[in-house]
Amino acid sequence: MDNGMEPDPQHWYSTNLVGVPAGLVSSLAFNEHPQTLNIAGVREIYKGLFNLLEEAADLTTAASIFRHYMEIVFGLLPPGSEAGKPSRGQQRRFCSSYLKLLEGWGFDANSPQGAVLKGWVESRFGLIPTYHKAPLTRFPSPAWVGYLEAKFSSRYHNNSIHAQLDLLYEFCQWAIRRFHGDAGERKTLWRGINCADEHILVSGSLRSGDCVVRLNNLVSFTTSRARAEEFGDWILEAQVPIVKFLFFPGLLSGATLAGEGEVIALGGLYQVKASYV
Repeated sequence: MDNGMEPDPQHWYSTNLVGVPAGLVSSLAFNEHPQTLNIAGVREIYKGLFNLLEEAADLTTAASIFRHYMEIVFGLLPPGSEAGKPSRGQQRRFCSSYLKLLEGWGFDANSPQGAVLKGWVESRFGLIPTYHKAPLTRFPSPAWVGYLEAKFSSRYHNNSIHAQLDLLYEFCQWAIRRFHGDAGERKTLWRGINCADEHILVSGSLRSGDCVVRLNNLVSFTTSRARAEEFGDWILEAQVPIVKFLFFPGLLSGATLAGEGEVIALGGLYQVKASYV
C-alpha cells in the first residue's frame, strides 16, 4: 500500500463469505441496485433455528426464539441460572456475546467491542475499517497495531463470536423480509458528525450539500433526523440498502440500542446530502 494513500477495500480483499466482491459491496452502484447478501453456510448449519423462526407470528415472538436459541447454543445464560450455574468450586469463564458487543458499540464504536465488530465485517464482507480511534491509513502503523490488538483480544474475541454475529446478521435480514417486506430496497437514514477524521470525503464538499463519503466499514445511523442532531453539527442523509443492516430498532426487545432509533449498517461509499445544524 502506498504511503499516504487512503485505504481502498477492493485493493485489500478479493474474497469474502457473501459471494459478492468487496469492491462492489462498498460501491455507490451497489447502493443504487442492492443484491441479497447471505453469509455462506449459516442458514444451512443453523437450519433448526430458522425452522423455529418460521413459526413466529410477530417480531417479538421471533426475537424471543432467537435470544433463547443463542443462550442455549453459545452458553449465554447469566451466571446463577440453572443452565448457566457453574459447578461447585468452579468459576464460570466470561463468555463474549453479541449482546455485549452491541452494548459496547452503543457506548463507543472505538471500544474493543467495536473493534471485534469491525473485524467481523472484514472477515465476512471483505470491507476494511477506515477508522478506529485514529485514521487507519498506512500499514503498518501504531493505529493499525492498536486496532489489531483490540479486535483479537480474547476478552471479546472468544465463544465463537463471529458465528454469533453471523446469526445476528442472518436473523436481521430474515426479520426484515418476514415482517417488513414492504420496506423497499433502501431506507432514508441520518448520521450526525463532528469529527471529520472518521469520514473520508471522496468528492464534493459538505458545504455544497451533496457529496460522496467513504464511511467506516461498520457505521451507525438513526431513523430520526432530530436524533442525529444530538450527535453532531453536520447531518448526513443517506439512502442505505436494507441488505446492509446488521441491527435495526425493534429487532431485539430490550437491547441497549433500541431506545435511540439506531441502525447499524455496513459502510463503504455513500452519496449523501449534508446540512449544517
